[in-house]
Amino acid sequence: MPNVKTNKKRVVVKLQNMPEELQEEVRKQYPYGFTDHMMRIDKGPGDFFYAVVFETEDTNYLVKIDVNVDGQIEDDDDKEYYNDEIKGADELADRPDDESDEEDE
Repeated sequence: MPNVKTNKKRVVVKLQNMPEELQEEVRKQYPYGFTDHMMRIDKGPGDFFYAVVFETEDTNYLVKIDVNVDGQIEDDDDKEYYNDEIKGADELADRPDDESDEEDE
């Protein structure tokens, strides 16, 4: 594939800062949302943003998308999901192995 250079302008811009008509075009290009098309752009240590690509005849846009990171995931990690007690577990644990074999036959 030949390396073709274009004379298109390259712009990084927030979606909210684009003219209204371009915002509409971006939304038309991604009618089901941006989630499956976003790229994470690293700017430096611990600094990043998410963006999608949008092209017009004369400009290539890297459109910044605001993403809300849900802090709830960390809280969920602290929960004990498996602390439910199994009814009868103590009786099974205290019973000798011979009794459990007899019931299975």
